[in-house]
Amino acid sequence: MTFSADVFLWAFAGGFLPSLIWLWFWLKEDKRHPEPARLIFFAFAAGMGAVVIALFLEQLAQKYITGGILLIVAWATIEEVLKYLGAYVVALRTACVDRSRCLDEAIDPLIYLITVALGFAALENVLFLLAPVARGELLAGVVMGNLRFVGATVLHVAASGAVGVALGLSFYKTRFAKHIALAVGLCTAIALHTAFNISILLNKGGNLLGIFSVLWLAVLVILFLFERLKRLRKRSA
Repeated sequence: MTFSADVFLWAFAGGFLPSLIWLWFWLKEDKRHPEPARLIFFAFAAGMGAVVIALFLEQLAQKYITGGILLIVAWATIEEVLKYLGAYVVALRTACVDRSRCLDEAIDPLIYLITVALGFAALENVLFLLAPVARGELLAGVVMGNLRFVGATVLHVAASGAVGVALGLSFYKTRFAKHIALAVGLCTAIALHTAFNISILLNKGGNLLGIFSVLWLAVLVILFLFERLKRLRKRSA
């Protein structure tokens, strides 16, 4: 199995394209009050960086945690917390990475968290595609890429979206309420992530349509709440 320049090119194309399409969709939904392009770039890059840290921490967790379900929960927790921290470092603090104020409406936390999630999914997809493409199984890589488009990528959007919605709904509330919202959002994201992974393992690749349908339903709920967050901004202006 060789990793030539062509292999990396095909893997990167297959891994990044789904995430970029998703990113275009969400930014299009926020076109009236778009976030700075530089911060979107930093958020996407932070998601990619979180993958590297997650791989290290997940291997560490696997070394010390023997229980199957407990390990799945640990992995989900690592990924969801790291995605949140990526968004926090880039944009959710009082000052952004460029020292400007980047949170001025309730929809902003959701946009940044989804962007980080898509950066995470992009690099994760590339790593999953490298092996089949390197073996010359381009068709298998394309099929796997499509499955990850409707599966893992949607999972990351839905999970991080849950955190973003929670933070958005508490945007104009007290600091204590924001902390509670963050805890609820992270717990929801971890639960969704864990349920998805367990469902995949229990079904051994079967009933994918049913599993993916639940994820798409979660995304539709986030889209509905996305519109609510837009109105929340207008009422609070």
